[in-house]
Amino acid sequence: MVKVKICGICNLTDALEAYKLGADFLGFVFFQNSPRKLEPDEARLIIRELPKNVLKVGLFLDQDLNEVHAAASKCGLDFLQLHGNEDPGYCARLKKDFKIIKSFRVKDKASVERASDYNVCDHYLFDTYVKGVPGGTGVSFDWDILTGRTFKRPIFLAGGLTPKNVGEAVTKIKPYAVDVASGVEESPGKKNHKLLKEFIENAKKAEFTR
Repeated sequence: MVKVKICGICNLTDALEAYKLGADFLGFVFFQNSPRKLEPDEARLIIRELPKNVLKVGLFLDQDLNEVHAAASKCGLDFLQLHGNEDPGYCARLKKDFKIIKSFRVKDKASVERASDYNVCDHYLFDTYVKGVPGGTGVSFDWDILTGRTFKRPIFLAGGLTPKNVGEAVTKIKPYAVDVASGVEESPGKKNHKLLKEFIENAKKAEFTR
């Protein structure tokens, strides 16, 4: 069964509801210019109230390595999701203490092929390329770019997923996990609990044979 990551969590109510509905990962944004950005102290207050078995993911973008490590340690994160131009060496240094999801913004086949340089990471995440926007775009990319490919690490699929299209995405791509933020929101950082329920149910009931 596919895993589900609910990203851009900004409050405890949404976090607990996502967990109750079956989310496997919860994502917290720590980079500037995101409408879902939290300070580490804000995220820590939410995370400390969450069950231990939900995996907590911090999203970072080309930030100072020591700053990232400090924030992740303070919040008790399980995974770091790196959304910028972080090189494999940067990832390797953080991999000593955290699991790493490396994000790739897809606009063509070359975008996907870059992943082969990042075998140090635990997972790859493929999101939509929109100029100047590192994530949470609400826009899908051409999934055919991924079909027929094999990857050395399990993949997360992101970018424009909604309750209506997530089942098709799971059936077609067979990702390890699907990742959503804007597709289940009333406004940036405020989740719609009806959409959360529909998204998680539709993802997990989708035909899934690797």
